[in-house]
Amino acid sequence: MIKGIKIDSCGRCQHYHNENDIAALQCGQCLQYYACYKCHDQLCDHTFVAMKTHKTKPIMCGQCKNCLTYSQYQQYQCPYCQANFNSRCGLHKNIYFNFEC
Repeated sequence: MIKGIKIDSCGRCQHYHNENDIAALQCGQCLQYYACYKCHDQLCDHTFVAMKTHKTKPIMCGQCKNCLTYSQYQQYQCPYCQANFNSRCGLHKNIYFNFEC
């Protein structure tokens, strides 16, 4: 389940709601999937913690709800339903992902 503020059926929220803003990110502390870090921080009692990318599936496709590895996500298209992700989300990768093993 994707959590967030004013989210639609594909996980777009009040902060990020363009057509391709459908990748939900997992918080490394609570392990829940959120539409964005802003939604997480407004709804939780802790700030968003970057998720490790090694041996995890820190992304959920909002279209088909399958969980993805970071390397699958880097293609900016869901390998299961072919929905496109917003490539500009890469600008926030250090907020969402911990690249240390």
